[in-house]
Amino acid sequence: MKKYLFIFFILSCGIVSCQKNNKPAPLKLWYTSPAADWNEALPVGNGRLGAMIFGDPAMEHLQLNEETVWGGGPYNNVYPEFAPVINEVRELIFEGKYAEAQKLADTKIASPQNGMPYQTMGDLYIRFPGHENFTDYYRDLDIENAVATVSYSVDGVRFSREYFSSFTDQVVIIKLSADKPSCINTGILLTSLQHHGIRADNDRLVMTGVTTDHEGITGQVRFTTLIKPVVKNGMLEAGDSMLIIKNADEVVIYLSAATNFVNYHELSADPGERASRYLDQALKTDYETAKKNHTAYYRLYFDRVMLDLGTTDAAKDPTPVRLDNFKNGNDPQLVTLYFQYGRYLLISSSQPGGQPATLQGIWNDKLRPPWDCKYTININCEMNYWPSEVTNLAELNGPLFSMLKDLSVTGRQSVSKMYGARGWVVHHNTDIWRCTGVCDRAFYGLWLSGGNWLSQHLWQHYLFTGDTAFLREYHPVMKSAAEFYADVLVKEPSTGYLVLCPSNSPENKYLNLASASAGTTMDNQLIFDLFSNVIRSSEILKIDESFADSLKALREQLAPMQIGQYSQLQEWLFDWDNPEDRHRHISHLYGLHPGNQISPYRTPELFQAAKQTLLYRGDESTGWSMGWKVNFWARMLDGNHAYKLITDQLTPSIRPGQEKAKGGTYNNLLDAHPPFQIDGNFGCTAGIAEMLVQSHDGFIFILPALPDQWPAGSVKGLKTRGGFEVDISWETEEIKTLVIHSDLGGNCRIRTKTELQYADGTALKKAVGENVNPLFTVNSIKKPLISEKASIKRLILEETFLYDIQTKKGEVYTFERKK
Repeated sequence: MKKYLFIFFILSCGIVSCQKNNKPAPLKLWYTSPAADWNEALPVGNGRLGAMIFGDPAMEHLQLNEETVWGGGPYNNVYPEFAPVINEVRELIFEGKYAEAQKLADTKIASPQNGMPYQTMGDLYIRFPGHENFTDYYRDLDIENAVATVSYSVDGVRFSREYFSSFTDQVVIIKLSADKPSCINTGILLTSLQHHGIRADNDRLVMTGVTTDHEGITGQVRFTTLIKPVVKNGMLEAGDSMLIIKNADEVVIYLSAATNFVNYHELSADPGERASRYLDQALKTDYETAKKNHTAYYRLYFDRVMLDLGTTDAAKDPTPVRLDNFKNGNDPQLVTLYFQYGRYLLISSSQPGGQPATLQGIWNDKLRPPWDCKYTININCEMNYWPSEVTNLAELNGPLFSMLKDLSVTGRQSVSKMYGARGWVVHHNTDIWRCTGVCDRAFYGLWLSGGNWLSQHLWQHYLFTGDTAFLREYHPVMKSAAEFYADVLVKEPSTGYLVLCPSNSPENKYLNLASASAGTTMDNQLIFDLFSNVIRSSEILKIDESFADSLKALREQLAPMQIGQYSQLQEWLFDWDNPEDRHRHISHLYGLHPGNQISPYRTPELFQAAKQTLLYRGDESTGWSMGWKVNFWARMLDGNHAYKLITDQLTPSIRPGQEKAKGGTYNNLLDAHPPFQIDGNFGCTAGIAEMLVQSHDGFIFILPALPDQWPAGSVKGLKTRGGFEVDISWETEEIKTLVIHSDLGGNCRIRTKTELQYADGTALKKAVGENVNPLFTVNSIKKPLISEKASIKRLILEETFLYDIQTKKGEVYTFERKK
């Protein structure tokens, strides 16, 4: 690339007065210097096209992604020869030969393919000769409007740039301008780490390429990237593989890209035709209209939820300063910004009709990214979508649900060839090709509950929306998943319980020996929920009655949760937990969150055991793990501890003098495992919502986990199960006003720490008995087994008020603190 830079002409401009930096808006990430590396660049995306913006005055860099640019091509990593080995591993586990079982699994159950990587498409460079010496630098990402900007001064001229990845035009658009005529002098280059070619075609740059081979699978995704600058009052020249612009007043650059991807088994589209179609259509709209349309579309999602936790003078500082000071300062608005940033990232990386957000959303600068930047479904992919329902972004689940349909097809290959059963299964990873076999060595990959956990999102969507048409469409997916477990559950010889074997508690080991085990707590919880969901779905839809009855019988034979010798919730079927274990995965607390089997009101002993487990595991961990822990402590009704986890999350991953990065947050507010994983952003956003409203336990709990740091505030637009939407304002840590919007009608049961009345002074009806609204039905679980060595403290709960409100569809109900 450097050989092209020497041919630029440096043209000087006259002197004009410099403008002041823009004052940052409340929901902006902003900086006083360009990005020094990728973890300081700012993300824009429209679900399909993503770009990371570096903002360097002399050499602008946009790293580019398109959601279907993946290595390899259609395949599935299912190997029938694993079947007898799985049976032998199971026998060794039942004989107590755990180390031998693990060794056999790791040696013999090793797929040649461990999933294909999501990959970078390329890089756009825009060279500005003479702009190395700049002053008054400013860059930002405005997440209220989904537009990024850069501005700075050179020789008295104020230069400005705007960037967005258009939802409505399906192109990335960049506007270059200056406050003096004829000052835009630049050169535009494209490059890629992929196998590619670049040419200038009149007034366009054209890059074509194909993705790389991976683990024996030929790279088959072909892509085309087009660059078209629209120049105002200047000259445009084309070189062999670059474009040069001289003396322009303004330049608008359109970047279009597309691939040959049709679906996970078909690559028959024409990427050049697709990219040209997007570009030609976008060129029909002027820049200001395009930006207006883009922002209007985005705000249809973003504006649904508003959060105000208060603002202090800390909000006046640049984002890196705020991040550095947050733990020991007072900056509640940074929590608001981070919460809304999670929503921004989900809107920008998961749009209806597209692919689900990967381990890094749609942003990745590598051909071989960490963990292949695919779908890790033993926590990370699920966490990506935790904010979707509660923060009023339900439509963004569409790509996840579509992937589930695909997996319910490809997963039948795993079931039939590896397990000899009905239904479908996927293990702990998948990719755009919907692979369903064991990825990575068996220590990690021999986990049989990936499809199960993903399927929980289908049922939760129904509980939030009451959409029976959706339920009818996806019931077969859930039923087929349940068929697999109905066929493969086996009786554990020493306890008599039906268990899943072999499987594991994701990525953790017991007795310092093995992961492969039988009847792990998380598996038991997930199977209980899946069976319960299918049973209830069958009742609602009045179908599959005999199959539902068979699931009821199997459900009764599952192991109960157990409280071990250290007063902890056991992670395994046997009391093997180590209180010194600080593992990032706390999988056996699925029943606390996102599940609802553990409750302070229904299962106080399990609730206390779950708390003890959290205390043993500690707080600081990988970024995504801390995001999950925010949710855990919110479900523990401990707002101060949840807030403490937010401060751990909003800690710089790397500081000057620090030897290596740690879990926390990068300067661009992306989550640091490290490295970057976007699930931590989404998990923390969901956790903040859980601190403000919960609806999993048979009622809507208003302000269940409010920390001392948020004594006053307001939130509008959060969604709950039952089809309700809530607006809350509070002061002195008590509800001031509560507004409930009823989308479906029916009983609305609320729990509050503040005594309420209707806005007109009428008293509320106190709730008695079970909630009659079926969307709040809670499944009864078995009584836990408790070790004789355990010491369970009596649970003392804060006084609350429980009310029932009979609502009508489309009506709004307003309440206030009782006077």
